[in-house]
Amino acid sequence: MTTHTPRPVPAPVLKELRTLDDAGRPPVPRTDDEGGAPLRCCLRHSEQGERIALLSYAPLRRWAVETGVDPGAYDEQGPVFVHAEECAGARGDDGLPFTHAHRTLRRYSADGRILGGRLVETPDGFEPALTEAFADPEVALVHVRAVEYGCFLYEVRREE
Repeated sequence: MTTHTPRPVPAPVLKELRTLDDAGRPPVPRTDDEGGAPLRCCLRHSEQGERIALLSYAPLRRWAVETGVDPGAYDEQGPVFVHAEECAGARGDDGLPFTHAHRTLRRYSADGRILGGRLVETPDGFEPALTEAFADPEVALVHVRAVEYGCFLYEVRREE
């Protein structure tokens, strides 16, 4: 079985976002009184008492700059929770995070265009859905997104 690797927001990008987010606003750190926020820096839920920030992030735009493509109208930004200060990042050995709820897997081509999507309703449906997505040679990456808010959670890229 193929294992797909979730990619958190990269550390250099986080450093930039913690100064000025992709909407041009400085972050407003706060203490998380409840815990449970999905952190895109380390791909886990926040714990009560941690310092977090809600930032605007444009994942496809950042990927497009890295790959030299223009995402056109598919460029979008949205809210993501991150630790307010630098953290250790994702451990990489926990499998796919945030699979406890319905998620949309949005597929993108190498030129940054949406190729389709799929609703995943159970934790055991993620790996097969990703395998199916990458069976299409046109799919370069997949965004995992929350259904209830549409927020970006993480991306999975084609293994090279």
